[in-house]
Amino acid sequence: MEGVSGVRWSRGVRPGAPGSRTTRLELFYDLVFVFAFIKVTSLTAANPTSRGLAQGLIVMALLWWAWAGFAALGNVVRTDQGVLPFVAFTTMAAAFVFILAMPQAFRGSLGGLPGPLVFAVCYFIVRAVPVAVFGWLARGDRELRRRFLLVMGRGLVVGVLVLGAALVPQRLASEPGEIGLRLLLWLAALAVDYTAALSLRGSGWTVMSAGHWAERHAQIVLVALGETIIALGLGTGFAAELPLSWSVIIAATCGVAVVAGLWWAYFDTFALALEQALHRTRDPLVRAVLARDAYTYLHLPLVAGPVLLALGLKGLLDGTAEPDVPFGGARLPGFDLLVLYGGVGVYLLTLVVLGWRVLRLSRWPTLACVVLLGALSPVAARLPELAALGLLTVVVLATVVVQTTVDAGLRRRVREVALAEQLATEAEQTTWRGRHL
Repeated sequence: MEGVSGVRWSRGVRPGAPGSRTTRLELFYDLVFVFAFIKVTSLTAANPTSRGLAQGLIVMALLWWAWAGFAALGNVVRTDQGVLPFVAFTTMAAAFVFILAMPQAFRGSLGGLPGPLVFAVCYFIVRAVPVAVFGWLARGDRELRRRFLLVMGRGLVVGVLVLGAALVPQRLASEPGEIGLRLLLWLAALAVDYTAALSLRGSGWTVMSAGHWAERHAQIVLVALGETIIALGLGTGFAAELPLSWSVIIAATCGVAVVAGLWWAYFDTFALALEQALHRTRDPLVRAVLARDAYTYLHLPLVAGPVLLALGLKGLLDGTAEPDVPFGGARLPGFDLLVLYGGVGVYLLTLVVLGWRVLRLSRWPTLACVVLLGALSPVAARLPELAALGLLTVVVLATVVVQTTVDAGLRRRVREVALAEQLATEAEQTTWRGRHL
């Protein structure tokens, strides 16, 4: 829905505003996805194969659309007012249950509830609740109803595919065949989500507050980076209370350094520049398309990258924590190396694509880093675990330093504007509080 001029508002649902920012309720909602990312990492680590990785990435994509629906709703209405908190709590409960059902999402266990069906039904609820609120808002305007029906039609097709995947008979094929069929149906659901959204050409998006939209997506990136830090502290070795060693300390320090480098690459200037570009885009349709491309689409790999990195760090720390492993560890298994270097590569490559899509900038140092990581992967495969991680750390930090130096002029301008906006907002709030509080 492009605009909200035809909406009949009430006390139960109150409109957002162009200056709206993220509410505390939305931050509370994101806590469920902290658990979700940890769950995806743990389940993929338990099945370190190409199929396990594919399953984890598909679940990540499904989680992303579940999160994106509530983020879009919070951009149009005030989620902490009226009935919306209860809508959020309902959605959180359904999201928590389908995350709990993740281990049985592909094949249910004997006894108990059917895991695939529980997963699918709860996922359908999470997707349907924000759409239902949008439908209620559009009831009084013919054009808004027409656009809502297009969005609802996409959601129904996705829901049928996901529920169909859950209802695949267990005796229809062998276990690998059953899992493969579910994967195909889920991939079809994701394809419908993405292609249908493209066909809407932005008319299904409403970006009332550019600041809220940018802030919400930046926060979920922060959640993903935070999950990487959690993975550093929840390795098997720590849970088993194995003796602390220099290998573990060095590995943990390098892991934190890599995550800090990734944080700097996005949050120091880049996130601010993206938000300012969205603010400067005044045409509603152009803004909607930009928001869709830069945030709804391109922030998914920006979230997936740190989750993959967390998976690699978890495997590496599990190995270095063992007391009988020599200093530096053994060679990294191919799967751990793939997700470790690949996760960082996906994250940095997404920043390159974002820089070109939004700012029309060629971020050559970051692109060179992605190419270098690919070239160094065969070398890292022959190194001990700590050496492979140390090499990754040096490359990431060097890239951040070079990219920051190249972006010095842009960085100065973007941060000056951001500081001026912050000071102006604080001055207005101080004046209002002095008069009314």
